[in-house]
Amino acid sequence: MAAVRFIPLFFILFSTHCFSQSDEEALIKLKKSFIGGNLDNWVLGSGACEKKWVGVMCSGDNVTGLHLADMQLTGEVDIQALLQIRGLKAISLINNSFTGDIPDLHKLTNLRAIYLSKNKFSGSIPDNYFEKMGLLKKVWLDDNQFSGRIPDSLCQLPNLMELHLELNQFSGQIPPLKYPAMVRDLNLSKNNLEGEIPESYLNFNASSFEGNPGLCGSILGKECEYGDNKSGQKQESTSSSSEGIDGSGSGSNSKVLAISIGSVVAIVFLVIIVVLARKRRREDEFSILSKEPLKEEVLPVKVPEAESTTRRKPSESSRRSRSSKKGSSHGGNSGVTDLVMVNEEKGEFGMQDLMKAAAEVLGNGGLGSAYKAVMSNGLAVVVKRMKEMNRLGKEAFDVEMRRLGKLRHPNILTPLAYHFRREEKLIIIKGIAQGLDFIHTEFATYEVPHGNLKSSNILLTENYDPLLSDFAFQPMANPNLINQGLFAYRSPEYVRSQQISAKSDVYCLGIVILEIITGKFPSQYLNNAKGGIDIVEWVQTSIADNQVEDLIDPEISHGSNSIDQMVKLLRIGAGCTESNPDKRLGMKEVIGKINEVNV
Repeated sequence: MAAVRFIPLFFILFSTHCFSQSDEEALIKLKKSFIGGNLDNWVLGSGACEKKWVGVMCSGDNVTGLHLADMQLTGEVDIQALLQIRGLKAISLINNSFTGDIPDLHKLTNLRAIYLSKNKFSGSIPDNYFEKMGLLKKVWLDDNQFSGRIPDSLCQLPNLMELHLELNQFSGQIPPLKYPAMVRDLNLSKNNLEGEIPESYLNFNASSFEGNPGLCGSILGKECEYGDNKSGQKQESTSSSSEGIDGSGSGSNSKVLAISIGSVVAIVFLVIIVVLARKRRREDEFSILSKEPLKEEVLPVKVPEAESTTRRKPSESSRRSRSSKKGSSHGGNSGVTDLVMVNEEKGEFGMQDLMKAAAEVLGNGGLGSAYKAVMSNGLAVVVKRMKEMNRLGKEAFDVEMRRLGKLRHPNILTPLAYHFRREEKLIIIKGIAQGLDFIHTEFATYEVPHGNLKSSNILLTENYDPLLSDFAFQPMANPNLINQGLFAYRSPEYVRSQQISAKSDVYCLGIVILEIITGKFPSQYLNNAKGGIDIVEWVQTSIADNQVEDLIDPEISHGSNSIDQMVKLLRIGAGCTESNPDKRLGMKEVIGKINEVNV
């Protein structure tokens, strides 16, 4: 019997060793195909993972990524060598001197990320190049000399999240995106592209397409000439929306802004109409939202900024101008919840009026989220939470908004008011963590003390202090329905083995932290797979690829000197969302780590 047990053990140890050695041999073979670079510690037998070979990323003893950026490499990329590294998921050759056609990386069908930026690759890319790379999420080919059409197969990747093709010589029309809701980062600028920009790209800013004189379409504000092949790029219009978040309000002093944390934390500039406002309605309102591919009760969804009633622009009316005097739109020193009126045709109203309005999600668009609010006096307005509005300072922004507010035309929707502010994400995160810690202390005997922590159950006071709601209901809930109603029951341990604990709350806290720092709506909130981003996998992949800073919401990082502190918060969020609860941070540990962050 001893021999019987020994043989399998020996086999396991032997095969693991061989696999690791196979990776090493493949790396040495790859090294020989390169010219230049500092790969001196790539020495066979020294242990690529154990000795941390330069640019080699591992999971255990297996090589999972190659980060060979900025190494002055040239020569060939030995694809046969790379094929021997079975666990390889990401390769970065950024800022080297490789030339010629794109390497045959398409043979590496398990790749999740390709970074070839800032080289001298040239020529066209075969149309079917990406056909078998269904797992690919990130493709960075920018700043090379690629030419010809953008491959159709690239735009049909089901998991594509990041696409950078700028600063090349791509030509022809842009293929439509087959899965536009997945793509969160795209840049096709400074090429030779032409024709109408397909509808599946409407969620992106004009800056993603600038430097292509032949392009036209609504994104660029440039009409396409029908004589010039306007083409069938009438692609699959991106289903009205794909991501979202949510909120509610009350009266007087400690009134809660009808803004759920989800919407607030996801942005820096809230504009247009009363931009920002809104939120948390009644329970039946949530069912309306759940019809969207966004999320059942999340208000901030992004919408094709089209909708109707009132696209607002800046001006800040003071907090007190809840619906009063004309002239309250001067605002620089008003409180954080002030509105600035720029058009008084519909009368005046303030943030409090807006907070009490019934809200309904409209959808999403390239510049932000939109929802319709009907106030108590019957006035219906469209509230749009704008993103990427950080080009101007507050004063210049106000000037532009007032100019827009003066426009008058029967076919133009003129903005009424705006709300402009930057938010302190760290304070919000600290408040949420402290509130959850208190709940864990008060309800320490409960299986899962909070049970339903998510952005739509976090409200903000007038001063943006977070207030946690919907907690400690687990003992009272119908056990047959509890797994459908409480978010903690979507934690990995419950999905796997129906186990639930206080660590499930920590998982939920991690989702909220990642949502705040990335500005992305988590698919974890949804009952189905439609909409949102698998924020846990996305963060884990980016950390493994050494692309952590790219995760931070640009609206938070813009002009910030605290990127390293934001990265710490991201890592805390990642630590909270470990799939194994035994490896997950504890509540007190989370509090301690957050208190060490100083943004």
